[in-house]
Amino acid sequence: MEITLSVIKADIGGYVGHSSSHPDVLQKAKERMESAKKQGLLIDYHVIACGDDAQLIMTHQKGKDN
Repeated sequence: MEITLSVIKADIGGYVGHSSSHPDVLQKAKERMESAKKQGLLIDYHVIACGDDAQLIMTHQKGKDN
């Protein structure tokens, strides 16, 4: 079974300047990733933030460019 690791870095804008991301935005990202997992689009995921950037780390079987 081939597994693809996709990592998306999104500059979502800061909650306070460039130092943090709004917790509601990160929560919404987690909800959307969980929904995609339940639909079978993702095997697993992790949502993290560094400053005002959100990172979506996903594993799936859809191949590259998907």
